[in-house]
Amino acid sequence: MPAAARPTDPAGRPGRRAWARLLAAATLMLMSTAPLQAAEPAIDTSPVAMADPGSSLDPHWRHGPFMQVFVRSYQDSDGDGIGDLRGLTQRLDHLQSLGVRGLWLMPITASQDGDHGYAVRDYRAIEPDYGTLADFDELLRQAHARGIGVIIDYVINHSAADHPLFRAAEASPASPWRDWYVWSDTKPKGWQIYGNDPWYETDHGHYFAGFWSEMPDFNLKNPAVVAWHHDNLRWWLNRGVDGFRFDAVGNLIENGPLAWESQPESVALMADVAALVARYERRYLVCEAPGDPPAYARACGAAFAFGHNNRLVSAAMGSPTPLEHVAGYFERMPAGMATFASNHDSFAGQRLMDRVRGDEAAYRLVAATYLLQPGTPFIYYGEEIGMAGGLGLKGDPKLRAPMSWDGGTHAGFSTATPYRAAPVNAASHHVAAQQADPRSLLSHYRALIALRNSRPSLRQGSYEQARTDGWMMSFQRAAPVDGDTGRSERTLVVYNFGTTKRRGRVEQLPPGATLRPLWPAQTQTAPPRARKVDRRGRVQLDLGPQSLQVWSVEGR
Repeated sequence: MPAAARPTDPAGRPGRRAWARLLAAATLMLMSTAPLQAAEPAIDTSPVAMADPGSSLDPHWRHGPFMQVFVRSYQDSDGDGIGDLRGLTQRLDHLQSLGVRGLWLMPITASQDGDHGYAVRDYRAIEPDYGTLADFDELLRQAHARGIGVIIDYVINHSAADHPLFRAAEASPASPWRDWYVWSDTKPKGWQIYGNDPWYETDHGHYFAGFWSEMPDFNLKNPAVVAWHHDNLRWWLNRGVDGFRFDAVGNLIENGPLAWESQPESVALMADVAALVARYERRYLVCEAPGDPPAYARACGAAFAFGHNNRLVSAAMGSPTPLEHVAGYFERMPAGMATFASNHDSFAGQRLMDRVRGDEAAYRLVAATYLLQPGTPFIYYGEEIGMAGGLGLKGDPKLRAPMSWDGGTHAGFSTATPYRAAPVNAASHHVAAQQADPRSLLSHYRALIALRNSRPSLRQGSYEQARTDGWMMSFQRAAPVDGDTGRSERTLVVYNFGTTKRRGRVEQLPPGATLRPLWPAQTQTAPPRARKVDRRGRVQLDLGPQSLQVWSVEGR
């Protein structure tokens, strides 16, 4: 969730899209400022019963990897300079060839902000810039046909300020919708959230908005509000959505100026959401909670591993101390962590190419680590080709530049001038340039994902014997593959984060086992020969600089 958002047109220019948004906003205001005796605002608040359409996806799809996509910046299909759902559908073959099993769409619901989408105007409608519900249904159908699940961002903490429910609540202290948001007759004192006072004055009191004045917080202590959100979730699940990424779950309920983050009620609220989602077949829920990932991993079933990405990048860039934390992280965490290298928020770091300052060897190490460690990996769109931040942009917009597809005009994103500047390295780092190159970053990601998808131990196995020795790190992963015979699969992964060749000893392997090479892949360099583990469970390995080896541990 952005700490601040921009209410202006993202392209910085007027146009039919901007006028359409203004007209929509004016219409909603007229509808929502009707006399208070009108019982319902102009929004769908009807209850929704569960009607599970089932799932055609493989049961393991939820283990990923996922691709996080900002629809506005992925592919424009109609020549207006803005990405849309039809454009994304046209690019599903790219995702399938990469080997991703899931797709996380940043907000696609109708929004006020005209950019990131977290200021939701209508929870049961598609953002007009992106297309229609029919376009979304077709995206779902095409993704499922390729074995790809689709989860969407759900913003439960707040709505847009021009949401009809908030306009109705704001109209009068006597409004029947007043208690759907957080209000105070007088301005509360002592509050600071992310450096800002979260209380904003209106003609009829002060409302609470933890992120931005244009995104007022729902009163999630009100059971009617929670029930309505549950109805919205069922509305999407009944339509065939495969799950949700929940935004800002650490900020759902505030109990005072010193007790506003990760309150017990917020954790309990998300546990109830997880139970609702789990009633549907093969659905997935992942939560964003930078302040307390473990608590929400337990409540939601999955949460993003904030902090792990920073230590991993630091280790790849030559700082040895974080390597111990990278190795030991999953020994301390509950199951269900969602890993990533970067995402759409600048507080989580810049795009990976910018963080490693163009060092592709370090880049490959980061990818190889988080894709082979435990958890469900989330790849940020463009990461697979080494996309850098947007030219001349700062903050969050820098991370959300249009996707680079080819070396043509506007990098293949649109036939029109894109709404936002292209990545700095769009001319050199694009899909077309890397598609057939076996040594490209794209091929690196494809090979890693193929290896992960082919090995149950790497996809969802245990995490054992994690060790570091200077610049070297190793771990083993194991998983049963045949319940009838008890046969299991074991994989050894060894890294050299140093910039020189190193020899290291791996211990606590099955004595007498044979190590058969799985990586380096044949497309990169000649794989090492098979090795034998000695009677004390040890083997000595030589690794090149900034490299990894993956071995199948067989026998004994």
